[in-house]
Amino acid sequence: MLRQAKLSRSVAGALTVVLIASACSGGTESGGPPAGGAGSNVSATPTENEIEAPEPTVAPRPDEVDFVVQASINQLHVLEAEPGALVELVADNGTAVAGIIDYQGSLLWRDLAAGTYAVRSTGDGGATSDSVEVLDPDVVPDPGFYADQIIEAGFGYLTTRDGTTLSINVALPGGEGPFPTVVEYSGYDPSNPANATFASVFTTLGYAYVGVNMRGTGCSGGSFEFFEPVQLSDGYDMVEAIAAQPWVLHNSVGLVGISYPGLSQLFVASTQPPGLAAITPLSVLDDTTASTLYPGGILNTGFAGSWSDEREDDAQPYGQGWERGIVDGGDTTCAANQLVRLQNTDVGELIADNPFYTLALADPISPVLIVDRITVPVFLAGAWQDEQTGGHFPAMLGNFINAPHLFATVTNGTHTDALANLAIFERYIEFLDLYVARRTPNLGGASFVAPVLANALTGASNLGLPTGDRFEGMDYDDALSAYEQDPAVRVLFESGAADGHPPGTPLPRYEVGFDAWPPPQAELATWYLAPDGALRSDPVEGAADPSHYVSDPDSVPSTFYSGDSSGIWATDVAYDWLPIPEGTGVAWVTAPLPTDVVVVGFGSLDLWLRSSAADTDLEVTVTEVRPDGNEVYVQTGWLRASQRALDEANSRPNQPKHTRLELDAAPLPMGEFSEVRVEIFPFGHAFRAGSRLRVTVDAPGGARPTWAFDTTFPGGDTNEIAHDAERRSKLVLQVVPGIEVPADAPPCGAIRSQPCRNYVPFSY
Repeated sequence: MLRQAKLSRSVAGALTVVLIASACSGGTESGGPPAGGAGSNVSATPTENEIEAPEPTVAPRPDEVDFVVQASINQLHVLEAEPGALVELVADNGTAVAGIIDYQGSLLWRDLAAGTYAVRSTGDGGATSDSVEVLDPDVVPDPGFYADQIIEAGFGYLTTRDGTTLSINVALPGGEGPFPTVVEYSGYDPSNPANATFASVFTTLGYAYVGVNMRGTGCSGGSFEFFEPVQLSDGYDMVEAIAAQPWVLHNSVGLVGISYPGLSQLFVASTQPPGLAAITPLSVLDDTTASTLYPGGILNTGFAGSWSDEREDDAQPYGQGWERGIVDGGDTTCAANQLVRLQNTDVGELIADNPFYTLALADPISPVLIVDRITVPVFLAGAWQDEQTGGHFPAMLGNFINAPHLFATVTNGTHTDALANLAIFERYIEFLDLYVARRTPNLGGASFVAPVLANALTGASNLGLPTGDRFEGMDYDDALSAYEQDPAVRVLFESGAADGHPPGTPLPRYEVGFDAWPPPQAELATWYLAPDGALRSDPVEGAADPSHYVSDPDSVPSTFYSGDSSGIWATDVAYDWLPIPEGTGVAWVTAPLPTDVVVVGFGSLDLWLRSSAADTDLEVTVTEVRPDGNEVYVQTGWLRASQRALDEANSRPNQPKHTRLELDAAPLPMGEFSEVRVEIFPFGHAFRAGSRLRVTVDAPGGARPTWAFDTTFPGGDTNEIAHDAERRSKLVLQVVPGIEVPADAPPCGAIRSQPCRNYVPFSY
């Protein structure tokens, strides 16, 4: 899953104060403070929107039934029941399933087929409720259901088709409406009136901002499970209810957000709500389980597990903390909405019980499988070395086949670089202006907001937008046409080493545009592993002794960063990237490269592996060894050897795709070599002439900040890698020829998220 990507409270608070102060001195067109600024859009006593739940979803309560039954999408809720009571869910065919009421008087059944159900008490004198209709997610309400909802500035609620209320916070900019409107939707706290950071950003830019909490979080009703179908349907209802408001320009909205609220955009857009204008997902992932939770089949305990635990804690009654203040202010809806929280799915248990790819669980939460349903323009950005979501997301770029326009930007950097990098931010605001506001982009507000954001996130100062108002003087149609001539995919190189800026500044040194992903002009380059640590363009002929190492997870540091989660975004972040202890890994390195080699895309290390153990975990890291004796981190990949089975139909020479299915898992045959292909996450990096390309293999750990792994094996097993004429182990990368690279390499440590250290060769 994801790790929480909210700004730290200190950063968020400072950012809000600066934005509000600027707005008060003329930062908005009206010259006054944005109506959504801190403390300006929330009444002393929160009000509820005047909406009634759809009638068919709640069963009338006969006198003899002492509980309430509420139907939902593929779910049914029992409310206000006797704690500890045993009840039965009865389908229309007479089949029954029992359940126990929790101590808050609630019970929820999930994954129900659409149809008619009732609930029966099993105690003395038990009675049966009237029937209710469990809904199908494909059946949507009449547009009048959304148009009848009244949503005003400040804290309140909107109502979804099953009668659940979602807590929202509306911030309007100064001036007269209607306003271009953006919506942030997540299980963090976007509807928290005290969390005004992004509301202030967008109102300063002239947009109305609406923060919406997913069901089962904050003051929203219902129960929480990570992107279950009802959350997607809620997203559809959310878009339609907000788009129907008279203060929303064009009666359509854009979706915004980074990480969790970035990911939610992909799921909501897949439901195709008519009122959705465009989406802007930042720092997302393509496959929740295979790329981030279980990369290569190995549980990511340092990041994904802790994120899941945090989400589970947040979804407990009053779990985020701010709900208590809302309730103390007299809001009875928020109080009532806490009563189903004990029915939340135990995410940690779900993860532990499913170490393999389980189709029924993993497919629905894998965006790569649903982005082909998105039919609105998409602006997507992220970083190769993202320390949270992981940087695997380019695997889905080719799947946006029904989006009329896809503009994707990829850079080296951290989880927040999709927002902090000014070369991305200016295109982001242009996109929103063109596709949501439907106006010629004006970066006057962005020229202020972007440097403030970059400074708050990274500490970089004295920044300006690198391009500026390139559409000044154009009418809307001409500006839109010009924007749509931009490359579909931009790759920013050597961010942090931009000329004229201090090291670590979130600006690229140069960029390259491509018409599609993978880059059409890309070529495959192969280097063969050879004895004595050589990485050669020609294969080994004849016999050769295998290379070997002792797999010892305990000897590998779990990470090369030990600071707090926001400190890693700073320009002056300190890494402790240590060499692999002697004997616990093995490496191969090329001779000095005769020409520049620019890699853009995935990689594969194809190994012939023999182990003294039935299973072993592998970590593969690509680095650049420079002529000055420094080594620069580039990218990593992982694989549990027992999960080496390939999805042959979808694998490519530079990108193996593993099935990760339990039925395909197999131990390594004792005493024999097996072909094992390790996927290396994608990257864009220029290896300059004179540098050497290096690849290492060891036990997982020490190659990705904030990631750690559940290496279930005790270690001490000897792994051998063959590289002879019969078993040609090789590295395959995707190379793009013809790219002009600045002659001089960036200073050691300047490139964001690519640590640099003294090169220590292995002894053989």
